[in-house]
Amino acid sequence: MKRSERKRKKSKHKGLRIFFLSLTIILVLGTIYWVYQFNSGQSLAGEGIDKEANTEFEPFEAEDPQFGEINVLLLGSDARGNDEDARSDSLMIAHYNQTTNEVKLVSVMRDTYVEIPEYGYQKINTAFALGGPELVRKTIKHNFDVDVHYYAMVDFTGFPKIIDVVAPDGIEVDIPYTMSHGIGMTLQPGKQTLHGEQLLGYVRFRHDIKSDYGRVERQQEVLSKVKDEAISVHSLLNLPKILGVVNPYIDTNVDNRTILTIGKGLLTGQAQGMETMRIPVENSFKEERLNRVGEVLTIDFEKNKQALQAFLSATDEVSDSDVDEGTSE
Repeated sequence: MKRSERKRKKSKHKGLRIFFLSLTIILVLGTIYWVYQFNSGQSLAGEGIDKEANTEFEPFEAEDPQFGEINVLLLGSDARGNDEDARSDSLMIAHYNQTTNEVKLVSVMRDTYVEIPEYGYQKINTAFALGGPELVRKTIKHNFDVDVHYYAMVDFTGFPKIIDVVAPDGIEVDIPYTMSHGIGMTLQPGKQTLHGEQLLGYVRFRHDIKSDYGRVERQQEVLSKVKDEAISVHSLLNLPKILGVVNPYIDTNVDNRTILTIGKGLLTGQAQGMETMRIPVENSFKEERLNRVGEVLTIDFEKNKQALQAFLSATDEVSDSDVDEGTSE
């Protein structure tokens, strides 16, 4: 073998050794960074959801997603203390289309009067107390013929900490009037940037002329803006820390593969913004007071079922009239 060939071989082996050594160093440093950031996030979090409590309910037995369309049941609670009941304070359906990368959000008013399987007619937020996420899933399927494939239960006590990590510069909102009653603070009217605790007060406030309808609108507004922050470069760099903060406050059956699929789609997709909808839709319900359950929203089931199914369908299948009727943004 010629001397020049031996030198080339030696140089090639040396280059491979340097490459693998560099790769090993990067992986080790990356692992250390991930663990440190995750632990840092967990140290910021407090005691969150009792994830063992959900084992008392029936297992979540949803159908597998079809045609790349994923529906996630979001159950939120701002209950404080052990004397509070276990009813879900917020009930939403988050929809993700893997083909179009579209994100849609449906808020179901908690006083919507529906038939809960095996329990009869009740407010829809009662379903969680009676049977956990699985009974809520069955209730939505029974009344609206819509399948949800996963669930995520969120404890609002962790909301401020999550927001401050995801959006350290805060979220800009336009407060229409002074908000104070029932939120432990006073928010003045006008455009301003809110941080964790203030933003929680903003989405929880319901003592205004719109009552619970206004609160639903604010929740949708804030979640849309948080979604944009969550897929920013800042959040990608701080992903381990965000996961550490979020972990104690969310109980979910969404598997890691699905989370990565949705995350990749949001990062690489071209879809902008987030479409939102409220159930019941306009001109489809009445506010009534029933002796057994108090204030409820009695609804036109067929009208709401059709509007919800149309909204969650692919864009080219939804008529303009359906969207105008059901969408709040």
